[in-house]
This record gives sequence, structure tokens and C-alpha cells, in this order.
Amino acid sequence: MLAFRMKVLIIEDERPASQKLKRLLKETDPGIEVVDILGSVEQSVNWFLENRSPELIFMDIQLEDGLCFEIFEKIRIKTPIIFTTAYDRYALNAFKVNCIDYLLKPVNPYELRNAIDKFDAIHRTIQDYSKYESVIHQLPARNKERFLIKIGEHYKSVPTSDISCFYSLERSVFLFTNTGKSYPVDYSLDRIEQLVDSKLFFRVNRNFIVNYYAIQDMIAYSSNRIKIILANWREKEEIIVSRERVSDFLKVWMDR
Repeated sequence: MLAFRMKVLIIEDERPASQKLKRLLKETDPGIEVVDILGSVEQSVNWFLENRSPELIFMDIQLEDGLCFEIFEKIRIKTPIIFTTAYDRYALNAFKVNCIDYLLKPVNPYELRNAIDKFDAIHRTIQDYSKYESVIHQLPARNKERFLIKIGEHYKSVPTSDISCFYSLERSVFLFTNTGKSYPVDYSLDRIEQLVDSKLFFRVNRNFIVNYYAIQDMIAYSSNRIKIILANWREKEEIIVSRERVSDFLKVWMDR
């Protein structure tokens, strides 16, 4: 039995399968808490953007809107994963991400117990996953200084100091320069947030990361939010600091 209360996320689009897995997990160890059950790539991406990562994820391969591997293309997930699927042909892809085991449906209780024991052994080796993460984040990291973009048949390197913001639009990500031009980039906003200097760039909401020096004005907005005015910003979409990020934006980032 696990020595701690483990929070588990289930990503499975078939309700009978997810409910059966939830029941098997409780039977395997009453200390396991299923925090949520998700059924699609889009729902999973949004969940991870708004919630703290669990200790372990059980993930089906084929979801209602695509393969689960699309999740990893959009966001960074460091949580260990046990895949549960009816298909064995995806095993190689699974072990390229955070897979610690690959269980074929119908899930066998004995194999499930072994998979959880394997995770428990990994957890005990690390001893305290949250402290381990904290140490990793404190290690000095080199911030990305420029982004390579393509203009027609030509390539151009844009220094981060020339970038007013990064934003997502219709499933694509763009950088917006101080001169008022937008260019597509081959990074997700989650990845960009990890690469750029956090003293200069702030993730104000799900769709925007802004440069401190590009902010021209800040205006009080409805529901205790803040509207940001960037120099040369000509796009239709307004840049609003989300309610849950306002406090960090003002007290931590703007008032250093």
C-alpha cells in the first residue's frame, strides 16, 4: 500500500472504462484519490493550464478528439503516466514520453497493482517529488535570447528584446514585434513561458505572454481584471490579465 495519499488523474473518453478504472484503483489502494476524469485532448490541455499536476496520470491513447500524444505537443507534462489502451501498436510512442507502464484493456487488477508498485518505487527513490521539482526550478537556466522565424523563403532571427508579446490565435502561436508585425513561431506558449526571462515576460492569460517594456498603459477592467495596452498592437483581440493572475501580475511582477 502507498505510504501517502496519491492524487490521480484519469484521461479516458469511454465512461464505462473510466468508471471501472476508478473502482479498481480504489480497490487496489483506498489512499488513491481520483481528482478528475477527462475525455479529450482539448479538455486535458485546459485542465493542466488551470490545475496543479497530480502525482500520477492514467491515460488512454485514443480520445474523442484525437490521440493523447497531441496533449504533449501543446503543453509540457512531467507527471509519470500509466497508459491504458486497447491497442499495443502505440507502445513505442508511449515510452517516448513519461510512461512508466503500458496496460492493455481490459485492465487486469494484478497488472494494475504491479504498475502502481512500480510508481511507488520511483516515488520512494525521489523521496519527495515536490521538493525535487523545487530544486530543479532553482537551478540556473539560460533564457532564450532570440527566436528564428521564416518570412517567405527567408529566415530572420528576432531578439527577445524586440518582441512585445507572444500570443495564440486559431491554434497557432505568434510573436509580435515592437514595430507592430506578427510572425508565426514553432513553439507552444507553455514552452515559450519556460524559455524566456520571467523578469521581462509574464503570462497574463491563456493566450498572451507580454513584455514588461512593451506595456503602454494598464486600465481597470470588469471582474477585477486589468486591460493591457501594448504599443503598436493592432489586432482585434484585447489583452486582459485574467482574474487569477492579477495578483501576481501587480504585486510580484510589476512591483519588484
